[in-house]
Amino acid sequence: MKMEDLVKAVIEGNAPVVSDLVIQALDEGLPATTILSEGLTPGMATVGELFQEGEYFLPEMLFSAKAMTGGLKHLETIFSKSDSDAIATVVIGTVKGDLHDIGKNIVGMIMKGAGFNVVDLGVDVPAERFVEVSSEKKADIIALSALLSTTMPSMRDAIGIIAKSGIRDQIKILVGGAPVTSKFADEIGADGYAKDAPEAVARVKELLKLS
Repeated sequence: MKMEDLVKAVIEGNAPVVSDLVIQALDEGLPATTILSEGLTPGMATVGELFQEGEYFLPEMLFSAKAMTGGLKHLETIFSKSDSDAIATVVIGTVKGDLHDIGKNIVGMIMKGAGFNVVDLGVDVPAERFVEVSSEKKADIIALSALLSTTMPSMRDAIGIIAKSGIRDQIKILVGGAPVTSKFADEIGADGYAKDAPEAVARVKELLKLS
């Protein structure tokens, strides 16, 4: 198969084709890492660029992210058996009081596609849960999401509790979500802010000095 066909299918958000092409690539003996790095990831990176340029909107991005996730499912077992380690571990979740997860899910999918080990805690996550799992998983990044302005204070509270937990010096905190701004991130003591999923990956790499 041609890898550009897989890239195109991801960009178009064609989940059945993405799934079929990943299976075909595996049947042809292509390494899972190649399928990820030359097919799924470039496709999603292009979607991110189209989103930033205003040519794609959230629905298109979500279709592509779901298509990519379907492809990743065929590779997860292989990756879990591989000796190669992920770039870093990211614990992600929507803060307490907020039940929205579309943006968070897209960020998690793209981070996973970029080679990160992503631990998704879901929605309405108490600060203590972020601390508990981050300690257990020896996480490098905690990514906090909020879609409602009314739940933004939960980000401040979470960072305060993380600071008191004793792990703050060993971890970087990234925040994002529709109402969140770079200024707010600075005010609450976050290490970084990202306005969308592709930028979140870039910020994490910057914070961990991976780029």
